[in-house]
Amino acid sequence: MQPGPATSGLAQAMAEQFSFESAVGGVRGLLESVVPTLVFTLVYTIDNDLQRALIAAVGTAVALTVVRLAQRQTVMQAVSGLMGVALAAAIAWYTHSAINFFLASILKNAFFTVLCLISIVVRWPYVGVLLGLMLGEGTHWRQVPARARAYTWATWAWVAMFVIRLGFQVPLYLRDHVTGLGAASVPLGLPLFGVTVLVCWLIVRRVPLARPPGVEDSAPIAAQPDDDPHPTSR
Repeated sequence: MQPGPATSGLAQAMAEQFSFESAVGGVRGLLESVVPTLVFTLVYTIDNDLQRALIAAVGTAVALTVVRLAQRQTVMQAVSGLMGVALAAAIAWYTHSAINFFLASILKNAFFTVLCLISIVVRWPYVGVLLGLMLGEGTHWRQVPARARAYTWATWAWVAMFVIRLGFQVPLYLRDHVTGLGAASVPLGLPLFGVTVLVCWLIVRRVPLARPPGVEDSAPIAAQPDDDPHPTSR
């Protein structure tokens, strides 16, 4: 899991009832995660001008952040999206290549694929490390085989998500297919993320918590409402 969507995703993984809308930050969060990329793709496809496409994408992300500020809503999601778009734009501008607008996303997915796989191999599954801290289990879950297996399978779900993304992104990137990558960013972003969170929730909820002796039990942390922080994912 990556910075940003992990906040809402982990909350949903711990919730008593799963909400796909909460996992992806609601309709607004879904739109904020894809609109800047779609704007970049559309503008570049129409006139093949990298500078105008980058200005349009960054401008859209800035506008989304300003709207949230004007409405006095939490801006973490919009700011996270703005930072992601700004980084993508900077790479594309520096390399003078439109296809490199998507390079940061590809590298991020590759990094988390390797990280999750390593965590499984060394028996410290990534999901277990994160949820263990948030649920008060610490590392005690490693002493409970059923809980450790659940976290391992949940981490495999994240590996599958990143591999699916790379399976589409890398071939399109190598073919220099800007339009294809832009279109693929919609289903491969928060929708796929939401499905992965659902799978994680189904796996983890079946196994009791493994808190250390003496640690009081508490209710799972509920997912945040739609206007709370739900940073975007690609």
